[in-house]
Amino acid sequence: QVQLVESGGVSVQAGGSLRLSCAASKYPPTYSHYNMAWFRQAPGKEREGVAAIASDGSTNYADSVKGRFTISKHNNTNTLYLQMNSLKPEDTAMYYCAADLTATIATMSEPEWWTYWGQGTQVTVSS
Repeated sequence: QVQLVESGGVSVQAGGSLRLSCAASKYPPTYSHYNMAWFRQAPGKEREGVAAIASDGSTNYADSVKGRFTISKHNNTNTLYLQMNSLKPEDTAMYYCAADLTATIATMSEPEWWTYWGQGTQVTVSS
C-alpha cells in the first residue's frame, strides 16, 4: 500500500512561487515504477489533473498551468515535486498527489484511474 504525504501548501500573493512536495513510502515493487500526478480541487469544483509524470520521465500538463508549473520525480528520495511559478488566484485549491502503476499521463484528467492518494495540501493565492 503506497502512502503519500503532501507538503508545501501556503498562502501567497499572485505572481509568487511555491514548491509542493509529495513524499512516498511503502511502494511495492519500487517507487521508480510508479507514474505520478498532481491534482487539485477548488471548493464546489471537480478534481482536475494539473500535471503528471511517467516512470520514464515524460510529462503532461493541463493547459491552464503550462509554462508556469513543473513536475519532477526524484527516485533516489522517493519524492514528487510541483514547482509553481507566476501563481494566479485561480490556482487556489487543495492539491493532491496521486500514484499508480498503470494509469498513464494521458489519463491525468481522470482521477478515477489513479489508485493511491495523499491527504492534500492547501494552496491559496491572493490578488
